[in-house]
Amino acid sequence: MIRTLALPLALALPLPVPALAAPADIPQIDLPTLKEVTQTLASDEFEGRAPGTPGEERTLAYLVDQFSRAGLKPGNKGSWFQDVPLAEITAKNISPLAFTGGKEPLSLTYGPDFVAGTYRLAPRIEIKDSPVVFAGYGINAPEKGWNDYAGLDVKGKTVIILINDPDYQSKGLEGPFNGRAMTYYGRWTYKFEEAARQGAAAAIIVHDTEPAAYGWNVVQSSWSGAQQVADAENGHMDQTMANGWMQLGAARKLMASGGQDLDALMAAAKRPGFKPVELRQVRASLSFDNDIRKHRSKNVVGLLPGKKRPGEYVLYTAHWDHLGRCTADASGDDICNGAIDNATGTAALVALAKAHVKAGPPDRSIVFLAVTAEESGLLGSQYYGENPVFPLAKTVGGINMDALSMAGAARNVMVIGRGKSGLDAYLERALAAEGRVAESEPTPEKGYYYRSDHFSLAKQGVPMLYFEGGEDLVQGGRQAGLAAVEDYTRNRYHGPQDEYDPKWNWDGALADIRLYYRTGRELAMTSDWPNWKEGDEFRAIRDKSRAGK
Repeated sequence: MIRTLALPLALALPLPVPALAAPADIPQIDLPTLKEVTQTLASDEFEGRAPGTPGEERTLAYLVDQFSRAGLKPGNKGSWFQDVPLAEITAKNISPLAFTGGKEPLSLTYGPDFVAGTYRLAPRIEIKDSPVVFAGYGINAPEKGWNDYAGLDVKGKTVIILINDPDYQSKGLEGPFNGRAMTYYGRWTYKFEEAARQGAAAAIIVHDTEPAAYGWNVVQSSWSGAQQVADAENGHMDQTMANGWMQLGAARKLMASGGQDLDALMAAAKRPGFKPVELRQVRASLSFDNDIRKHRSKNVVGLLPGKKRPGEYVLYTAHWDHLGRCTADASGDDICNGAIDNATGTAALVALAKAHVKAGPPDRSIVFLAVTAEESGLLGSQYYGENPVFPLAKTVGGINMDALSMAGAARNVMVIGRGKSGLDAYLERALAAEGRVAESEPTPEKGYYYRSDHFSLAKQGVPMLYFEGGEDLVQGGRQAGLAAVEDYTRNRYHGPQDEYDPKWNWDGALADIRLYYRTGRELAMTSDWPNWKEGDEFRAIRDKSRAGK
């Protein structure tokens, strides 16, 4: 989750506005359930719901109880669970990230200056005197005629990489990388993947708040402590030895030590034909030990069987996990409770299950999928996409819920990836019934489409819908909505302050859940098969899947 709404105190005090009345043609969404499930999952007792911890065990037991009470059936051959093989890596004895051989030596401190870890299931990582290369945006895209690694072998070297795409500052959506709209090439996940394919020893991304879409506090809290990776037979030994982030100011000093100017390099990296730049004589060194624990986390699978076409499936997804213990705040609180992100979305799964059961069995089956390890790189949903419990060719489409709006009722919703699939028409009809409108995301440069669990299913061809609470608030308009987004991102996102608040305004959340209900119910009652639009990146995958159904 990235850009949800949580109303700041300054905006929480105006006179109350009457809640929008729930339409009579759909079941009542159970607000007490939403509050209870959110508060329970976000309590300190659940310790931030990190996979592989006692917090996971409590979460799984609680969700099974809630799904069962809602009237769902165990969805995986009589089991509520799908095992997801993971490995937990906890770095310790982390040395400074040291750069030598340049004009001045540079020693970066773990936490304030840089964060790093490894995907390798290795007890010890040691990088010594690795040559340093500035690799621009770290993109190799043959179909676009773009290769930031062109002409240079980076095997065994440390690459310094910029976040986002080269054209993220464009005004419109025209450009080699969709202009202002981020492509997958702009995501940190891709950049580490490509650095590994190139044979780099280490990949370090330069943090810059605007193109990253979040501050250093988010990077530090997300990348410190135990990290989850998918288990692998090869121990991920084909990955870089280390990957991580460094502060923008530290990157400036590093480039200067190597006789380069970071601003000039960043400008050059935006232009076609950029070639990587070696920082001559500069060498990087970093070492740390790893505690490694393999375990099986779990996706929770609930099923409402269809009455006419039970072998066709509609998905609702939300991730139950959060960061667990994280960087402590000034008060010493080190539990990242993840109330908004994503106890609220998980609570919506339960509330929607109750509503659909109350309405009676639909024609198609509905799957309620609470996935693990979203915060570790969409690992739970990726595992489901690669190992589906229900055939993807028979999965009609799905709706992902990653954090609900607590800013109050809004006139609009923000659709992430609007125009990509035929699911937009279903949402438009639901919006019309509620007297609301859809708008495209205002900040496509932040790459939200690639940052939540819908992406894992989309990559497998399944049409997925993802929208967030709107910014045009009934109380306060767009100014209040944008202020709420900024407040949450700056003060609570991926930090200990993302806690349950009994004073939250649930009007907007309830209105959005009604949209989730209407859209999912229509999908479950129709015989149509919505698809990706012609020319969309996922269309060919879906067509091939359906052809072999």
